[in-house]
Amino acid sequence: MTGARGAADGPADSAGPRAGGRPRDPALDEAIILATRARLVRDGYSRMTLGDIAADAGTSRPTLYRRWSTKFELVADALDYGFRKQRDQYDIDLSSLAPREALVEAVRRVDPAYFNPDAMVLMGNFAGEVIRTPGLFEMLRKHAVEPRVTLVENVLGRLQADGAVSADLDRHTVATMCFGSYFGAFYRGDRREEIPESVVAVLWPVIAS
Repeated sequence: MTGARGAADGPADSAGPRAGGRPRDPALDEAIILATRARLVRDGYSRMTLGDIAADAGTSRPTLYRRWSTKFELVADALDYGFRKQRDQYDIDLSSLAPREALVEAVRRVDPAYFNPDAMVLMGNFAGEVIRTPGLFEMLRKHAVEPRVTLVENVLGRLQADGAVSADLDRHTVATMCFGSYFGAFYRGDRREEIPESVVAVLWPVIAS
């Protein structure tokens, strides 16, 4: 996914010495990554340039090119940075939650902006790149969409196992609807904070056993 580096080797972890060179500076790597994420939101993938990112991060283009040889590689690592930050938020402990509360919490975490307030804009920018740079959209689908939707599916599966919701419930469709509710609210100008409770208020009477 990330060219020369795998998904587990994000820029914040690559501070070791390079062959024949000086050790990488993790603080500079992270500054470049954060500048890239900001540019992705503000300019989109096609319009942003490595020169702009270098200037935003307070470094030079040669320094940036020594770390990432292409814009796609840099963006892949910038996205991976966010994905790794989100990963520990994709699990829910149901032991202390009532069934309905567990679903509300799952719907809350499926919010694209749960971790990154700019996620809706970023996703829209990437959707606009689907023809020119389909790899970006696939990356987003795999690491930012599927983990969230799967979270809701898994919670529904555990509620089914406990007999709290219908055994023949279509978990995939319900989870997709929950995820889509945030996009509908975004385009309608509704408050996203109210979505989890509102969505579950509509769903629960239909799906509860």
